[in-house]
Amino acid sequence: MGFKDIVKKDIEKVFFNPEEFGSPHQIGDRTLNLIIDDNEMVEREKRTPLKDLADGTYRRKLMFYVAAREFGPLPAVGKLLSLDGRQYRIIDAVNEDGVYSISLEAVRGI
Repeated sequence: MGFKDIVKKDIEKVFFNPEEFGSPHQIGDRTLNLIIDDNEMVEREKRTPLKDLADGTYRRKLMFYVAAREFGPLPAVGKLLSLDGRQYRIIDAVNEDGVYSISLEAVRGI
């Protein structure tokens, strides 16, 4: 068994295990184990200027990691995705060697 095989096993058995790092979340009508990373979004926002929002609105951004094998095909940027019953637009989706990092955004009125 090579290093890549070990990493593939760890993706499912360690990283997304609810008893380790992952936690169950609702994506559409499926429950998947995700790792939500608000800290990474803060770092990415520092590098990307925010667009002005109208008064009375706020922007919610978040990023999560999910096992590619569990999620299915990498979703397209711009597609809508329901996470825990809330609608978001996908603003970035990257396959990082069997783990997807998916960034979401929602703009809502206060």
